[in-house]
Amino acid sequence: MTGEQRSLPVPDGLDGMRMDQAVSRLFGLSRTVAADLIENGGALVNGVTKQKADKVAGGAWLEVTLPPPPAPPTIVVENVEGLRVVFADDDIVAVDKPVGVAAHPSPGWTGPTVIGGLAAMGHRISTSGAAERQGVVHRLDVGTTGIMVVAKSEHAYTALKRAFKEREVDKRYHAVVQGHLDPFSGTIDAPIDRHPQHDYRFAVMSGGKPSVTHYDTLEAFPAASLVDVHLETGRTHQIRVHFSAMRHPCVGDLQYGADPTLAARLGLSRQWLHARQLSFVHPTTLEQVTFVSEYPSDLAHALELLRDVQ
Repeated sequence: MTGEQRSLPVPDGLDGMRMDQAVSRLFGLSRTVAADLIENGGALVNGVTKQKADKVAGGAWLEVTLPPPPAPPTIVVENVEGLRVVFADDDIVAVDKPVGVAAHPSPGWTGPTVIGGLAAMGHRISTSGAAERQGVVHRLDVGTTGIMVVAKSEHAYTALKRAFKEREVDKRYHAVVQGHLDPFSGTIDAPIDRHPQHDYRFAVMSGGKPSVTHYDTLEAFPAASLVDVHLETGRTHQIRVHFSAMRHPCVGDLQYGADPTLAARLGLSRQWLHARQLSFVHPTTLEQVTFVSEYPSDLAHALELLRDVQ
C-alpha cells in the first residue's frame, strides 16, 4: 500500500540537520520510522535519494512518501499464563499481572495482554475508552509485575479514571535500586518527557510533565536497596526514570543504565520493580479496598541472593 506523498522546502531553521532528524521533525515521525523511510528511498532532496546521516540544506526541496497509517490494534482473546484474578465483582476486576504481559494492545506489540486474558476468562469489560484499551484506567509496563485494576462497568470506569486523575488512588511499588539512596527516605520531584534521542525511552526534561515520586528505604544490602515507592503522579516509566536520574537505577533495568553484571549475578532479565499494593474507594460500595501482590519468583530469588551476601 502506497502512503501519502508530501513535499515542501526545508525550513532555514533546519539547515545542517541530519536527514532522519529533519524528516522526523517535519512530519511528526519517530526517528526510527524516519530512518527506515529514508533507507527505503522514501525521501528525496531536490529529486535525489539521501542517506539518513546526510545533512539537509535550508531551502532544498524535500519530497517524502509517508508510510500508511498502522492498522488499529485489536484485542486477541487468549488465555494468559500466570494472569491471576485477585478480586472481581460487577464493577471492577483486580489482577496480578505477570511479566511479559501488556495492559492492552498497542501498535507493534504482538504478545499477550491483560484485556485479552480477562476476555478469555469471561469477564465483561467496560466499553469506555479507545477500542483496544476499553476498561483500562491505568497501566503497568510489560516488564513490571503486580496489581492492576480494570473497570467492568461504565460507572466504575468514570469513577476510577477521575480517582486516578485526582491522585486519590494510593499506588505502592517495591523496587530494588542500585546503591544506597541519600537520604534513605525522600521525594523526587522532576518533570518527565520523551527522551530526545531514544524511542521508547523517557527522561527527566525541563519542559516535561510534572512527576513526583516518594520513597522509603525498607532494607539496605551491600550493592542495592529495597525501597517502598509511593507514586503521586503516574507518568510512563516514572519510577525507572526517576531512580535512573538519581544514579540509582532499578536493578536489572538495562534500558535505564543498570549494571548488567549485577543483573546477571542475580538472574534478572528485567527491572526489579513490582506493583505491590493498590488502594482506592470502590466506585459503588464507596468502601476503601486494598489489593496486595506477592513478589513473583524471579524477584524473590534475586532478593534472596542480595540478602545472602550480607
